[in-house]
Amino acid sequence: MQKIKKGDDVIVLAGKDKGKRGTITRIVGADRVVVENVNMVKRHTKANPQAGIAGGIVEKEASIHISNVAIFNPATKKGDRVGIKTLEDGKKVRFFKSNDEVVDI
Repeated sequence: MQKIKKGDDVIVLAGKDKGKRGTITRIVGADRVVVENVNMVKRHTKANPQAGIAGGIVEKEASIHISNVAIFNPATKKGDRVGIKTLEDGKKVRFFKSNDEVVDI
């Protein structure tokens, strides 16, 4: 079970966008994530009329290393570490380390 998943609300801990919050849109490989409106880069794109793609400078989100984000804890209003525990019924769940509150039910 992964500690950070697609759709999680995260806060950026390091880099040029430190302190920004966003939702994870996708996971790239084993150790990188794409967060909406974070780490925006300008990409120079060549036009492709057959595919209907216009050329020019496109601004898009680049990936950020998973160690530079933390799941946002709404109770403490900060980024928090996440652990994994097994419930009595045998289901694995993620929980916040600071207050033992379950992330996903």
